[in-house]
Amino acid sequence: MSFNRRDFLKISGLATASLFIPKFIKASGREIELLKQSNKVLVVIQLSGGNDGLNTVIPYNDDIYYKNRPKINIKKNEVLKLNSELGFNPSMKDLKEVFDEGYLTVVNNVGYPNPDHSHFRSMDIWQTASNSNEFLNTGWVGRYLDAECKDCANSYRAIEADETLSLVMKGENKTGMAFQDAEKLYALANKKIYQDFEKLTKHGKQNESLDYLYKTLAEATSNAKLIYEKSQIYKSKLTYPATQLAKNLKMIAELIVSGLETSIYYTSFTGFDTHANQNGRQNDLLKQYSEAVRAFLKDLKQNNRIDDVVVLTFSEFGRRVSENASGGTDHGTANNVFIAGGKLKKSGIFNKPPDLSDLDTGDLKFSVDFRSIYQNILSNWLNINSNNVLHKEFDKISVV
Repeated sequence: MSFNRRDFLKISGLATASLFIPKFIKASGREIELLKQSNKVLVVIQLSGGNDGLNTVIPYNDDIYYKNRPKINIKKNEVLKLNSELGFNPSMKDLKEVFDEGYLTVVNNVGYPNPDHSHFRSMDIWQTASNSNEFLNTGWVGRYLDAECKDCANSYRAIEADETLSLVMKGENKTGMAFQDAEKLYALANKKIYQDFEKLTKHGKQNESLDYLYKTLAEATSNAKLIYEKSQIYKSKLTYPATQLAKNLKMIAELIVSGLETSIYYTSFTGFDTHANQNGRQNDLLKQYSEAVRAFLKDLKQNNRIDDVVVLTFSEFGRRVSENASGGTDHGTANNVFIAGGKLKKSGIFNKPPDLSDLDTGDLKFSVDFRSIYQNILSNWLNINSNNVLHKEFDKISVV
């Protein structure tokens, strides 16, 4: 039996993936103690690309909006009205139902001082909860793990529904895990090449590198089986839309209902960088988002878990107030944030609409620091000292 370099790289890849897999059987006493303290769950949805907030939550009675967007505005008679000033994009009928049921809060004018118009930099700021002139190598979820799970053997309390980990999940000492399909992971771990490698390392010539790789691979194979078995406890009978976001949220719902002891789930939905031909593209994305969130919350409600879950949706920035010559919008600053769940302290419209008559060189001014929202969720929902994660105090708000 022989192995070439390609085989070795395949095995190494699975072994590396195992670093992101929880070891349910080996949970320490500290982990079990922590998990008994709270069954509250946070689900974060990241709208990547910079969603245009003004065509998502429309100030339909503001003439300045229509003056600055003669081609791409959402007509007043098409808006799904939320109150006398604001309404949803007509593609968001499903989210309007969530709003009407009292399960949604819209927070306007969310941003941070000295905003950055770069996708990558602004996303880093949101994911690390840094100042705009501060560069951090840890994410706020990763620091949550560092603070809350110091003695845990594994960091399965934060899961990203993706194949790779974002900066947000990385702490100094603890890191979240990432996977998108438990069944595929389990199937990969059971491929013949890995079984053959196990035989080779057991009976062949040993060395330190192979010993380490074998041990890591053995853990990966074992844990893949455990994850798969856990994922089979509850299989949703609800029909979710046939989109990747809906698929990710369905997996998350199944894990929550199955009782997986995870505090934070994270997923991303891309495509919101609408510099040209915005309306058709954004409307389709907002429809996908709205339908997926509606199905997810309905699933949780049917299984008596909606009161245990908060869903936070954000984008790294909004767009400029004026449309551009290509029928789109360019990178802006402040934006709206959605917070959904069964136990909101204030559902509906949280604060004042954006002031389109008072701009910063064409951009909206923020009035709510996004870290105030993190602070509220960390303190009031996840029940930890937010200073251990954010390292400073922000203006207090109370949504959850």
